[in-house]
Amino acid sequence: MNQAVTQGRLAGNGQFTKQCHKFFEDRYGFSKVLLTTSCTDALEMSSLLLNIGPGDEIIIPSFTFVSTANAFVLRGAKIVFADSNESHPNISVDSIRRCITAQTKAIVVVHYGGAACDMNSIMDLVKEHDLFLIEDAAQAIESFYKGKPLGSFGHCATFSFHETKNVVAGEGGLLVVNDTSLQKRSEILWEKGTNRTAFFRGEIDKYGWVDLGSSFLPSELIAAYLFGQLSHIDDIQSGRIKIWNAYFKKLSKLSEAGYFELPRIPEYATNNGHVFFIVLKSKQERDALLNHLKTLEIGAVFHYLSLHKSEYYKDKHEGSDLPNSDRFSECLLRLPLHLHLSNTDIDFICKSIEDYYSNS
Repeated sequence: MNQAVTQGRLAGNGQFTKQCHKFFEDRYGFSKVLLTTSCTDALEMSSLLLNIGPGDEIIIPSFTFVSTANAFVLRGAKIVFADSNESHPNISVDSIRRCITAQTKAIVVVHYGGAACDMNSIMDLVKEHDLFLIEDAAQAIESFYKGKPLGSFGHCATFSFHETKNVVAGEGGLLVVNDTSLQKRSEILWEKGTNRTAFFRGEIDKYGWVDLGSSFLPSELIAAYLFGQLSHIDDIQSGRIKIWNAYFKKLSKLSEAGYFELPRIPEYATNNGHVFFIVLKSKQERDALLNHLKTLEIGAVFHYLSLHKSEYYKDKHEGSDLPNSDRFSECLLRLPLHLHLSNTDIDFICKSIEDYYSNS
């Protein structure tokens, strides 16, 4: 960050932005990437790129963050909510299939906790119905599906570098554009609807306003901070996975005794150590354990509330009940997972959970 300041250029698309772009292109084989100020911005860019508008239906999971829906609602599209799998919060392929109509334009998948969705089955639906696919890979850096990096399946994909993610920039995101026919326009949307990026490459002698767009690119300070994180990604990942594995091992006996469910990573997916959660039997039990941990100053939290039941969308939801999404909304509890956790901290958290069940 000091280097970015002393170079005297803090606006976006400078040296550190280019270094971040190169990192993702080299490490994961992405052909076109653009840093954004947030994953939300990257999703909004994908909505613009795919010309989403009124009359279009977009299928997304109900168990996700509101940004996944907002990007398309802002363009006038109708959101159609799909359910989660019974065994994992990821979107259910069978539920997607039931949601497809003649008005469906795109499917948005969310790789919850960094674990891959069933991409072969989803890609089959995309091809069968000639749909666009967007991957909300906000939590999925360093995650793979059958050896292929997440973010490389959709026409577009998005990542987050929010402070809660594995690799952070405070705020920040990334748009991956896998469809080569969209790549030139993506630069224009990124630069406020101008062909400024092409101008700086010397491809044109002047630039101007040629399309829709906004100021989606982050400053060089954000890019510099992110590049520092990316330079240590292997250490970050090994540390997080070590903590994840410790939780899993220490809580296995309670899970085997039937008190709660531990995360299930599908055989086709990898674990990037983004989040560790347990699934309780009921909302009442989840809330009771949550309160117990809070009294011990343990920062356990629940996660998403089903969007189809949200204050904004509940009167717009025309679909059926989504019981799996509701179950995860009511019963899932996340445990602290960050690199400052010590072995002593993990032991204390797990012992506190054991004590709760011993005394209940």
